[in-house]
Amino acid sequence: MARKNQVVVLGLVLVAIASVVLLISWSGDDSNIVRELENEPTLTVYINETGQIKEMKLEEYLAGVVAGEMFPDWPVEAYAAQAIFARSFTMDFVSQGGVKDKYGADVSTSIEETQAYNPQAITEEIKRGVEMTRGEVMTYDNRYVRGWFHAYSGGITARAKEGLDYQEDEPPFTKSVRLPDNEHVPEDVKAWQVEYTASELRNLLAAKGVNVGEITGLEITERGPTERITKILVRGSQGEQEISGPEFRLAVDSTKMKSTLVKDFSFENGVLRMGGTGYGHGVGLSQWDAYMLAKEGKSPEEIVKTFFDGVTIRQIYK
Repeated sequence: MARKNQVVVLGLVLVAIASVVLLISWSGDDSNIVRELENEPTLTVYINETGQIKEMKLEEYLAGVVAGEMFPDWPVEAYAAQAIFARSFTMDFVSQGGVKDKYGADVSTSIEETQAYNPQAITEEIKRGVEMTRGEVMTYDNRYVRGWFHAYSGGITARAKEGLDYQEDEPPFTKSVRLPDNEHVPEDVKAWQVEYTASELRNLLAAKGVNVGEITGLEITERGPTERITKILVRGSQGEQEISGPEFRLAVDSTKMKSTLVKDFSFENGVLRMGGTGYGHGVGLSQWDAYMLAKEGKSPEEIVKTFFDGVTIRQIYK
C-alpha cells in the first residue's frame, strides 16, 4: 500500500478493519486457548495480489503488518505495542480457522480479510519493535485477546458494543479510557468536518439496505457512554429506518466520516453536515495515543495495558 499521506493511508486501513471486526467475535470457547509453543509458528500467507501461498515465520509476517499499520518515523515502542496487538490478533484468527476455507491458508494480505501487510515499508526500527516483543501476546482467561485498534480515540476510547455495534456479550477486557490532549494528532483528525447531499446519502445508504426513498431527515436517536453515535433514524419519502452509528459510518465512507464521535450534526435544506473528532471505531489501541505514550517513555507493555483491562502479556515462544 503506497504511503502517499499518513492520515489517508491509515484511514484506508481502518475502513477495512472496521468491516472485519463487526463480523469477528471474541469467544470464550476452547479454540483460542493459549498454549506455550516450542518454536515460532510458521504461517501460510495468501498473497492476494498474485494468488500465491507463501510460508513465512510469524515474526517476519508481523513486521509487514506493523509496516502496513504505522509509519516510518514513529517511536519504536509504538511499533512494539502494535506488534503485540497484531500478534494476538493473528494467533486468535488462525486458531479459529483463518482463511483456510477460502484460500487454504492461515492469513491473507488483504486488509478486508485479515490485517494490512506492506513488507516494502519495513524499516530497521519496525524490525526492532517487533523483535522487542518477540512471542508476546495478550491473553485473558488464558485465551487470546482480539487485538482491536484504531487511529485516534478523540480523547476517549469506547467499549466494543458502542464503538463496533458488537452483537455478542461485551468482551471482559474492553474498557473506556480517557486520555489527555494529544499534540501529535493531525488537525484534520482532531477536528474534522464533512457534508453530504440527500441524493448522495440515498445512494450510499441503499447499499446497506436502508431504502426510504428521497431522504427528508436524519436524527441521532441514541448515543453511547462516550457520546459516540450508536443509532441514527433516517426519514424519507417512503418511510423511515434506523441504522447503527458504526454501520452508518461505513456506509457513507469512513475516511470522510472519520468516527462516530460526532459533536455537530444537522440536516438542513437537503444537506447533512457533521463535525467531530477521532478516527476509527474507538475500541482498543489508539495509535496516535500510543505514539504519545511512547514519546512519554512508556514501555510497549504499559501502552498495551492502557487500552485493555485485566489482560496478561505472555511470551508463548522464544
